[in-house]
Amino acid sequence: MAARVGPIAIEYVARHPGRVSHLVLYGTYSRGRAQRFDVPQEVEKARLLLDLTQLGWGRENHAFLQVWASQFQPGGTLEHLRSWSEQQQAATSPEMAVRLLRIGFETDVRESARQVSCPTLIIHAERDAVVPIEEARVLAGLIPGCRFVQLDSENHMLLPSEPAWTRFLDEARRFLPRASARGGAVAGLSLNDLTPRERDILERIAQGLDNREIATALGLSEKTVRNHISRVFDKIGAQHRYQAIVRAREAGLGTASGLPAR
Repeated sequence: MAARVGPIAIEYVARHPGRVSHLVLYGTYSRGRAQRFDVPQEVEKARLLLDLTQLGWGRENHAFLQVWASQFQPGGTLEHLRSWSEQQQAATSPEMAVRLLRIGFETDVRESARQVSCPTLIIHAERDAVVPIEEARVLAGLIPGCRFVQLDSENHMLLPSEPAWTRFLDEARRFLPRASARGGAVAGLSLNDLTPRERDILERIAQGLDNREIATALGLSEKTVRNHISRVFDKIGAQHRYQAIVRAREAGLGTASGLPAR
């Protein structure tokens, strides 16, 4: 569970210990910004972020998106920045985004974290600007017997082309051995419905190529690539690019010879 979903997962496990066998927490925290800081500068920063969110949520050309991308994915390309705009528009309204941010700022699940009894894996990017790694260490100190993994990355949302992404997958698979066994069945059920062109595009998505690179490799326009990707996501049941990458790699895609290493 990542970022603001993490505290919800922690609270759920604390309340229903028998319903969760293993817990993976990525890039998350036990206490929100308002619980960490009590200084005027930080209060002002939080207020400015809320104002920017209200004005610029889902707007590609607004300064807010630049700020958001620089925090969540500083290593991303222009294509990644555009995808943030699309995801924000699809996810929720500006008003709800502000409301969720406020709730996140006030979150405090430290007591619940102490009650987590299932095996827990905490993974965090070393230079994460959204959730400082110090907060991950605080969380690790609260959950008894948890395993803590630090990734060499600046991206809160990891890029498929960086080594940290591969390590994240490796750590999660080792921690959740049954997940790999399920992956092939899910992927096989979905990939059978793809056309050869759609499978070719999914292959390159699994390699970590962005839309522009895929278009260049296949001699297509970016608009055509986007249309293909929308159909691919519908067929494999992926809500976003990261989910598509995971499902494609579980199905054995992303390692074909002749494609550029990412």
